[in-house]
Amino acid sequence: MTDDSLAIHRLLDEAFTGIEMTPEARDLKEEMRANLVARMAELERSGVSRDACAQRAMSELGDIRSIVTETAATPSAPAWRDQRVRPRPAYVIRTLLLSLPAAAALAVLVWSVLDTAVAGWQPLAVAVLAVAGGVIVADALRQETTTNYPLPVGRAVGYGAAATTALAGAGCVAAAYPEWPVGLLVPAGVLLIAAAVAFTYLGVTQTNRHKPWVVRMQREHEEIGDVFAGDPAAAARFGIYTAAIWIAALAGFVVLTFTVGWAWSWLALLGGLLVMLLLLARTMFRPHGAEPHSPARR
Repeated sequence: MTDDSLAIHRLLDEAFTGIEMTPEARDLKEEMRANLVARMAELERSGVSRDACAQRAMSELGDIRSIVTETAATPSAPAWRDQRVRPRPAYVIRTLLLSLPAAAALAVLVWSVLDTAVAGWQPLAVAVLAVAGGVIVADALRQETTTNYPLPVGRAVGYGAAATTALAGAGCVAAAYPEWPVGLLVPAGVLLIAAAVAFTYLGVTQTNRHKPWVVRMQREHEEIGDVFAGDPAAAARFGIYTAAIWIAALAGFVVLTFTVGWAWSWLALLGGLLVMLLLLARTMFRPHGAEPHSPARR
């Protein structure tokens, strides 16, 4: 953290001295902090000395107490109306240009499945579709939206690489139809598993990128609550059910592969997915009026 960033954090903390830190005031403070840091960067690029950046940014913000008071007194309107971020024209153009070769590659891949005469174009079509799709995903995650801040470059590239791997695996599965050669199915399985692992890792290590107003809205609806909050037994049951479902599905996949072949073995995984969706529906969405289980009082 730079000296000028430290200065703006110190000045902001001093300005909020004596103000009751309600959830609304805390969210407003974080919004101000983000805006002040961005404004300081603009001032420094325009030639303002680093020593004066923090003071000038704070002075432009105005009286903190009056802002907090006005915000608390203002009736809450739909937050997204004031926070809307329009897509950048350059991003829209890039996405459109990348979508064209991706759509063409997908069309060639589908055509090659229906007509073996163009099967020689399958590797190129899979490569173009996977790369274009991965770039679109990474570029989209680097954009600021109404609800989210842009992801860091490294993490956005990670998501893009995972998407590329998943599309390459799916393309290999499509190219394997209808003979289902093991030489294509094995790489397809490896790619799909690698993509699933990558997405899982990125998902579980993802930190909050929601904007403060989104976090505030989520906090206001916390009464809905986490299904497993305060009910570790339900969480344990869900984990056991999940493991049992997918162990059975994978076992069925292996058995069907060696008995009836690749053409039907995927039905075991589809069955596992359907059972998993039913389990999620039963677990995550309670009937109207149902109350979560609470631990017994001692």
